Amino acid sequence: MSVSTIHRNKLFVASCLALLVTSLSFGIRAGILNDQGVRFHLNASELGTIAATAFWGFPLAIIIGGFIVDAIGMKKLLVSAFFLHLAGILLTIFANGYWTLFLSTLLIGIANGTVEAACNPLVASLFTDNKTTKLNHFHLWFPAGIVIGTLCVFGLDHALAQDVAQKPYWISQVEIALMLIPTLIYGYLFSKLDFPVTERVAAGVSTSDMYKALFNPLFLFMIICMFGTAITELFTNQWTDVLFKTVTDNAILILTFVAGVQALGRAFASPVVHRLAPQGVLLISAILSALGIYLMIHLHGTAIFGAAIIFGLGVAFFWPCMIGFVAENLPKTGAVGLNLMGGAGMFGVSIYMIFMGGYYDRLMVQKLPAGADLDAYRSAAAGTELSAAFNNARSAAGPEVLNTTLVIPVVLIVAFAGLVIYMRNRKKADRLEVAAA
Repeated sequence: MSVSTIHRNKLFVASCLALLVTSLSFGIRAGILNDQGVRFHLNASELGTIAATAFWGFPLAIIIGGFIVDAIGMKKLLVSAFFLHLAGILLTIFANGYWTLFLSTLLIGIANGTVEAACNPLVASLFTDNKTTKLNHFHLWFPAGIVIGTLCVFGLDHALAQDVAQKPYWISQVEIALMLIPTLIYGYLFSKLDFPVTERVAAGVSTSDMYKALFNPLFLFMIICMFGTAITELFTNQWTDVLFKTVTDNAILILTFVAGVQALGRAFASPVVHRLAPQGVLLISAILSALGIYLMIHLHGTAIFGAAIIFGLGVAFFWPCMIGFVAENLPKTGAVGLNLMGGAGMFGVSIYMIFMGGYYDRLMVQKLPAGADLDAYRSAAAGTELSAAFNNARSAAGPEVLNTTLVIPVVLIVAFAGLVIYMRNRKKADRLEVAAA
């Protein structure tokens, strides 16, 4: 079916709602991660594994989806994402311990990956003349959803709980249930709308040519960089409530600030992308991300929110510009190329989260009295000596985790500087070739 015979704007709106559910799962989970740890007596390593499970499901779904989307169509993928989201959300609401949280988060991760597996090529196919800008507009709903999710958590916590630090777990269940609203709406819309074929199929690029394009050195370079951009953005955002809980009374609002800046940046991405090209935007993003993390380590109190704004500007364009760069400069990689990029990013984050969860626990043990039971300190009542010692340990461990993560955007600065030079030389060579012809 041709693009001209479908409801392009309705498909785009439904895609944004599906991504909104994906981002709500990140924002709300970031807001209740600490509550789940207390409720089910989970240490940071276990919390890190649960959070990472979403990032395992995501690359599994997005990579498999990338390989089958041309064959089965984008509609079937998105309807399956709806059922996976529904099952994952309900299981999270009624979770009773580590394994139910593990399974529910895995299902949501698979649903999230399935959404991206279909929606990235869908947006590229609907807006072939303006891919990177429209991908930025689509992906703004990820940080926008985080803003909505974290504000819902913050608002309901303060409205329903007499003591936010000791809130009843049923409030967290209500917060999770909010995700059902956009889930039901996007499931209904996608079930009723017609879809185009992917851009690669419409252009007549063969499957063999697509697989050959995946071994282009430039594509492999972008895959490696995707590990770094995704970790810089998503690990820092997902662990905000854990890392900054003792630094400010409203740690979750740091994530809200970051996500709000991201959403605004992506909403007004068009002039920035057209002036600097994706590779130029990525270089500036890496510089601002490194500066933002550095400031979050060294600033305290309300000044951290200023650092969060700088960090938000840095990570605002990472994900959509990475995918947009591939869509514009390596179009023969098709839906598989776009989805391998997303899968690589989430896979990198999942591995990093597990590693850093264990690292954080080891730091905490080092900073507590010798032989301390970490769970006993974590579950101690507010105002007790154990609670004060635990908070002091967290205040010391959080900056060390961020300091380790800071290395990644610093490396990306060098990588993207090289990419800018390479693309400038390539375009110059292309112009000379055209002139010679």
